[in-house]
Amino acid sequence: MYKIAAMGDRDSIYGFASLGMHIFPEDRMENPATTLHHLAEQDFAVIFITESLASRIQEDIDRYKDRPLPVIVPIPGVSGNTGAGMRAIAQAVERAVGSDILKDA
Repeated sequence: MYKIAAMGDRDSIYGFASLGMHIFPEDRMENPATTLHHLAEQDFAVIFITESLASRIQEDIDRYKDRPLPVIVPIPGVSGNTGAGMRAIAQAVERAVGSDILKDA
């Protein structure tokens, strides 16, 4: 059975634990990139990651963009929304369907 994880600052991801997701707070990770790779090797189908953390390990995230699993989804954190999450989703949709169908969404 696949699992879902959330990575990022504690305040942004703590609520995901109440939904049964596995949380990985930044202050408990020695190396976020290593944690990401470890989760990708396990049965994690979806990994939510705060935009601020994602921006720091973008090269590592890019290694998984052409793989079916895990799906890595940038999410806004408590510090604000940079729009990176929506841009990442739009790019994934465009790769999948061949057109930017979310342009005006």
